Amino acid sequence: MARYFIVPKVLVMLCLTSIVVTQAQSQPWSALQAPKELIQNLSRDPLTLSLASTDFGHIIHVNPVAVFEPSSISDISNLIKFSNCLPIPFTIAARGQGHSVHGQAMAHDGVVVNMTELNGFRNGTGIIVSDEKTPLFGYYADVGGEQIWIDVLNATLQRGLTPLSWTDYLFLSVGGTLSNAGISGQGFRFGPQISNVHELDVVTGKGDLVTCSAEKNSELFYAVLGGLGQFGIITRARIALGPAPTRVKWLRLLYNDFSAFSGDQEHLISFNGRNETNAADYVEGELLLNQPPLDLSFYPPLDQPRITSLVTQNSIIYILELVKYYDNNSQEHVDEEVELLVKGLKFVPTFMFEKDVSYEEFLNRVHAQELVLRSQGLWDVPHPWLNLFVPGSRISDFDEGVFKGIILEQNITAGLVIIYPTNRTKWDDKMSAVTPDEDVFYIVSLLHSTGFDKVEAFQAQNQQILQFCADADIGIKEYLPQNKTHEEWVEQFGPKWEVFKERKGHFDPKRILSPGQGIFN
Repeated sequence: MARYFIVPKVLVMLCLTSIVVTQAQSQPWSALQAPKELIQNLSRDPLTLSLASTDFGHIIHVNPVAVFEPSSISDISNLIKFSNCLPIPFTIAARGQGHSVHGQAMAHDGVVVNMTELNGFRNGTGIIVSDEKTPLFGYYADVGGEQIWIDVLNATLQRGLTPLSWTDYLFLSVGGTLSNAGISGQGFRFGPQISNVHELDVVTGKGDLVTCSAEKNSELFYAVLGGLGQFGIITRARIALGPAPTRVKWLRLLYNDFSAFSGDQEHLISFNGRNETNAADYVEGELLLNQPPLDLSFYPPLDQPRITSLVTQNSIIYILELVKYYDNNSQEHVDEEVELLVKGLKFVPTFMFEKDVSYEEFLNRVHAQELVLRSQGLWDVPHPWLNLFVPGSRISDFDEGVFKGIILEQNITAGLVIIYPTNRTKWDDKMSAVTPDEDVFYIVSLLHSTGFDKVEAFQAQNQQILQFCADADIGIKEYLPQNKTHEEWVEQFGPKWEVFKERKGHFDPKRILSPGQGIFN
């Protein structure tokens, strides 16, 4: 059943007044029109506005009229309802950690909702872990949309439990990753994060607070998951949990032949049952290019010279990253299981490297790199990223045309290039997220970091990659898509476009939410 907040009388009166005052208005709305219950949470502080006008990408900069700092869920609902009652509604963007790279969490001349302010409203109850297995949900955690995944991990580990699907970086908000999909190397077994959600609380583009799931208000549930913030703001998610391992065998295997590399990756993800004891728990991959800087920090110092030599000889090396979880009960057999996993794999002989770390250390590995980059002043720089889903049948063409034909030849790469396959069967096609129409597709992430003077060169390279894929009819889909024309958005969603558009008309008919995506604005 949907739950709705009652609109305060003062809000109704202000709506009626605003209709008279703004009927002929064509300029951006004035924050002074809002009722005092909303004005007290609207910040026009220059520093606050400046922070809301940029994001992790440091490429797009647009100014909101104000930043909204909610003290409750009902505040968000009332803000959206107030916008709806204006003849010219203002746009609203929810902002968690601001980790978008192309202005997706911004609202030009609109309002940015600082979701982190809900931490005060929660009063320590933003993450509630149910450690009793329920018939309907099993183990689960109820998590505020503003919470970050590292805090979810810490809270669940205290109960010996863990979410099943992750992103590689954990300092992201729950609502943010669920609005996109939430992907990582566990996806071939458990699917993206959106495939591991039982229930949501959502404030729609009409301002209604609705509890939804696959069984109740299912149209909204499926719309919001992977919906790029177009239909509602996630304020609570019920996340599936499972027993937590304690330790990780973390392997990297080096390849100089792409077909051997991709063939072994696809072999490893073919064991994709949730309870397969002979399956890997995480499979990813990345490139080592004969371009500075060469990050060899994972590898023993004594082996780094021969790895450098291997890269120099081949120009490009492919790294298969393989992980097996274990705990006290499985410790006795984990080495045998790892040996079986790598048996028959076609990596370069003697170029297999292993670490044994805690489960938490592995999942939070990117944060350690972040701290180093921050200390060097290399974190808050432009990030002209490009994230693609590539059909498995065309990944060799992509390797030849993009990795070898564009990236290696242009020699401007700075940052991490990730590539790994996943199983489409683990994605629910009723959700808004889009993937290539093949059983296996690859996630390719070009995670560039650069100076402000080189952004255009990387953007040009990204555009050249997209054009190559279009000319070769590779059939990619963009993840975290950006800067598209209407026709390109229609192509991005493909057969889902009409449903996506209808859902927008139903849940956000005045096109108020998430203007930074540029889909309907």
